[in-house]
Amino acid sequence: MKTVAALLVFVSLAIVAIEGGPGIGIQRCLCHGDGLNMVKPKLIEKIEIHPISPSCKNLEVVVTLKNNEGRRCLNTESLFTKFIIDRIAKKTR
Repeated sequence: MKTVAALLVFVSLAIVAIEGGPGIGIQRCLCHGDGLNMVKPKLIEKIEIHPISPSCKNLEVVVTLKNNEGRRCLNTESLFTKFIIDRIAKKTR
């Protein structure tokens, strides 16, 4: 009987540990796909740069557009996005 109880406790702890941890290969990225290559700068209200993290292996650049037009992801390989990242890096120095 003690063996059965110990086995149940072990299985319960294993289930809790598995459910609490991130899944293997599961990414929780905000951006899916390549994203936009360019957005008119006068339409941008806010820029967010999300660095590579354990939950997402990609650098993500998300812009919030004016007039409640929503949020859009930018293609991090485009020249426009690289220019924005460079300008923000220079401002923070």
